[in-house]
Amino acid sequence: MAKLALLSVSDKRGLADFAAALVARHGYTLLSTGGTAKLLAEKGLPVTEVSQHTGFPEMMEGRVKTLHPKIHGGLLARRDKTEHLEQAKAAGIGLIDLVVVNLYPFEETVAKPHVTFEEAIENIDIGGPSMLRSAAKNHESVTVVCDPGDYNAVLAALDAEAAEPAKIHALRRKLALKVFQRTGSYDTAIARYLESQAEEPDMEALSGLPATLSLSWKKAQALRYGENPHQQAALYGTFHEHFKQLQGKELSYNNILDITAATYLIGEFERPTVAILKHTNPCGVASADTVGEAWELAYATDRQAPFGGIIIVNQTLDGALAKAIAEIFTEVIIAPRFSDEALAILSKKKNLRLMIAQGGIGADALKEIRSVVGGVLVQDRDRTLGNVKEFKVVTKREPTPEEWAGMMFGWKVGKHVKSNSIVYCRGERTLGVGAGQMARVDSSRIAVWKAGEAGLDLKGSVVASEALFPFPDGLIAAADAGATCAIQPGGSVRDAEVIAAADERGMAMVFTGVRHFRH
Repeated sequence: MAKLALLSVSDKRGLADFAAALVARHGYTLLSTGGTAKLLAEKGLPVTEVSQHTGFPEMMEGRVKTLHPKIHGGLLARRDKTEHLEQAKAAGIGLIDLVVVNLYPFEETVAKPHVTFEEAIENIDIGGPSMLRSAAKNHESVTVVCDPGDYNAVLAALDAEAAEPAKIHALRRKLALKVFQRTGSYDTAIARYLESQAEEPDMEALSGLPATLSLSWKKAQALRYGENPHQQAALYGTFHEHFKQLQGKELSYNNILDITAATYLIGEFERPTVAILKHTNPCGVASADTVGEAWELAYATDRQAPFGGIIIVNQTLDGALAKAIAEIFTEVIIAPRFSDEALAILSKKKNLRLMIAQGGIGADALKEIRSVVGGVLVQDRDRTLGNVKEFKVVTKREPTPEEWAGMMFGWKVGKHVKSNSIVYCRGERTLGVGAGQMARVDSSRIAVWKAGEAGLDLKGSVVASEALFPFPDGLIAAADAGATCAIQPGGSVRDAEVIAAADERGMAMVFTGVRHFRH
């Protein structure tokens, strides 16, 4: 009995050579459909159209062509069950031993700008996943290929089948797993697209989040390790579509986290801005007329923490700035562009990772996902500063225009500092940053200490707190350090005490009504 191979693909890379090897080296008879059959015939290969094999014509614009018992019976019949083989023979069903199918490009289609809903629907493959799943279920006997990258491995296993039958069996199981991973991600992409196109949100869901969460990402990069060398890690998704690495060592798990935090932070600013981060926390941020000036101000905030840190700029990184940055050890530099002079200077540091933000600076992810025991947490990304028009001056003294400018700058930075956070600013620069302490007053003390270490005077500064002051002590510590103005969400049961402490010290204070916890 002739061995049948069914080939029906959208991605035709390498298919003709693979099919020729199946015929010449392994005696397969080729079955195919539409454009794939035409390609094989043009290459001089003997091929039988599926409609001829089934005795049933393709119809409904190709929607119905492989959904037929002679196809799925040939794939699903168990070779170890006599009744299966007898039923197949009685029905005139030939056994199909090898299947090559890849799917309509649904993901690529919906990624196109201005794609219509009708076009997206027409690119939902039905027959392809059905054939793949049938073949994968019966992988004990059927070799199924959904990725052109596996052609050579299949031919090698077929070549060795007589001498090493275990080799083809092991490969079939591996390929079957790959099929279910692919069809699973394909269905997830369809579900996510349809969710995004829903005219009305799922009323069972909170804040427009779906009642059933569909997640699927392809591995983009295996990482050397995770946060620590004893932890395995990998990167999934489309990170590399957003960033292009120009030079340097392979990105690490921690680098990727830092790059993400840096990109979210810099997206808050329109003026030329430089931010320096360490362990996802900003340790110096400044805006100025040029990125060179911004660098000097940001770096002056803390000259110790940037060692081994991440630097991000929202303008072209020029030669002068590259020369200044090159004086310290840096893990990653991110910019929308690097001048030729900057690249020449920084290329001398072979391990330094230079990253171009492909779509410009400022990430636009809408959701954040974190793993927890037994599942994941999903939330909208914190993309708001609050309604500035509703910010309320709660003290007797109004802030000066200069204090307002400093407060708004600090408020933008503070939302990207791990809680509890305190940020001291003057104008469009940070003076001291205190992050991640269990007591807010300790964050304030750290920020004051860091400013002192840098030789920066906090007199006349503003202080930004991403969450409320639960007690007056944090505000008093800021006043003692020289701050004349504070911005915070408010909402404490002791707000009156905090306001009174500010008034006693002649401080101005603004309540935003919005907090920015970062855990």
